[in-house]
Parts: sequence; structure tokens; C-alpha cells
Amino acid sequence: MTADEPVIVTDRLSRRFGSLVAVRDISLTVNRGEIFGVLGPNGAGKSTTIRMLCGILDPSSGSGRVVGYDIARDAERVKERIGYMTQRFSLYEDMTVAENLRFYAGIYGVPRAERHARVTETMQRAGLTDRRDQIAGTLSGGWKQRVALASATIHRPPLLFLDEPTAGVDPVSRRDFWDEIYRLSAEGTTVLLTTHYMDEAARCHRLAFIFRGALLDTGTPDEVVARRKLRAVELQIADASRAIEAAALLRAAPEVDEVEHYGNLLRAAVRGSADPTEIARRALEAHGLAASDLREVRITVEDAFVSMVRDQEREEAAHEKGGRAA
Repeated sequence: MTADEPVIVTDRLSRRFGSLVAVRDISLTVNRGEIFGVLGPNGAGKSTTIRMLCGILDPSSGSGRVVGYDIARDAERVKERIGYMTQRFSLYEDMTVAENLRFYAGIYGVPRAERHARVTETMQRAGLTDRRDQIAGTLSGGWKQRVALASATIHRPPLLFLDEPTAGVDPVSRRDFWDEIYRLSAEGTTVLLTTHYMDEAARCHRLAFIFRGALLDTGTPDEVVARRKLRAVELQIADASRAIEAAALLRAAPEVDEVEHYGNLLRAAVRGSADPTEIARRALEAHGLAASDLREVRITVEDAFVSMVRDQEREEAAHEKGGRAA
């Protein structure tokens, strides 16, 4: 594998389970040192995609190369060159932190003569030295996550897969975890992670949006957001008892793409170049509703993703309706 060769390349990668198509024609390129996020709701096909890339699951069709090896023909070679961590990463809870790291160093093929030094170095880098003799089962969720990441990277893999790594972890631990991911990336490790947390998606260098097994879009967070051509407005409803009615009125406006409701605060995303504050004001004032603090706000990755999903749902509904009519 050359220095400028992509770390991951797939071409129309697909996986079926009987009649269920879990992943459909996914084509991706991930470059060295990138933090690449695969974003989608539960059941979108994210974990199935990762398992194929790791050589754990054979593709039904299509092809892929990971760290220079074919994922179907050279699955064992792929496994030797990657780290893999899931939200259910299996720490041995009756073993200490140090014992877990020594175990995974052996599993990942760190030479016996180097293991003690590698475990010591890894604990120092991960801030685990003071917990080296603590039984893993007594650690909090955030510390377990830290040990799991250290275990998955103790053999210094060029590519790290993280499958929903921060699910169920508190905000402070998530922030610390991302600091470590940025450090690994800066040192040259390529990171591919799946998540359904939209704030985490915005932290990635590039993103792939997957919905019902299909790839909807790929690009930097800014590129993906810009392609949706959305604008958004936030506003307060003076009469909180009418906030639900106000949300319904906004959703009924043809220009409105999506509405979020937080108590008496509403946020509406509008497709195209129209002024979202004027659209919101007209929609509400026509029904005697007063809004205050109307202000245009920045479009987020979440706005873009929800907009894509809504478009896909409408397209599928129209296709299904057309099929029934035929």
C-alpha cells in the first residue's frame, strides 16, 4: 500500500440477508489520516458496512479494498492491520486494566518482548496509569470506553473502526474521547466511525449519509449542508399553549422543510432562497399567532440529514403509491 493510496475503497458494496437488502451499492473512498463518519439512523446499514470492511462479513456483491487488501480474498490480512471497537467492546470485567491491555496486545500480535513497554506506554497516553490495577468491571462507562479504545489501538493500527463508540456515554467522557480521536488522526491513524449523534458528525473531516442501506450523500460537513440549500429561523411563541398549533401551521407551509419544537421555541428549516423569517411570520400571523425573537440561524448537519431522509421517504412513498395504482 503506497502512502498516497486511499485506505478504504469500495465499489457498489452490497449485503443481503435473504430477501432483506441491508446495504445497497455503497461506493466510498477514505483517505489516510481522515476522520470519516458514517451517519444514519438505527437500522440504516452502518454496522453491516463496517463488518464487511473489517473482513468479518462477506459482501453479497461489489468489492472493497482496505489497507491495501481485498476484503473478500484477504480478510485475515485486513484484520491484522485494523483496530475495531464497538459500543459493546468486550473488556474482561474480572481482569484489571493492565491485564486487559496485555491480553489484547497478545491477540493483536504485539511481540512478546515488546508487550510490557507497549502496555505501559499505552496506559500513559490514555491516562490509565493510576487505574492499571483496577478491576475493569468496577470502572464507570467513560473509563471503560477509554480502556476499550486503548485496547483497540495497542498494536498501532493504521486504520481504526469505531462502531457507535460513544453510545450511552456521558457528555464529558464523549468530549475526552473525541480529543483522543483527533490525536490519533493527527498522528496518521485513519478513523472510520459510525454514529447517529449529529454533533459528532460535524466533528468529522468527511461524512457519508446512509439511509435504509443506500448512500445518500458524501462530503465534508460544510459541503453536505450547502448542497441541501436550506435556511432556518428560530422564534418564540408568546402563548405557550398554542406552540403545538404554531408548529403545525409552519409544517403546513409549502416552503417549510422541517420544524423542531422545544417548548415555546420553534425552529423551522426552509428550502431555497426565500427568507425564512418572512415565511414563518406570514404563516403564523394569518392565524392570529404572534411570534417574537424571529432570527435566522445556521443550518446544521442534522438539518441536512433530516432533509435528505424526508426527501427519500417522500420518494419511496410516491413510488409505492404509483406501484399500487399500476
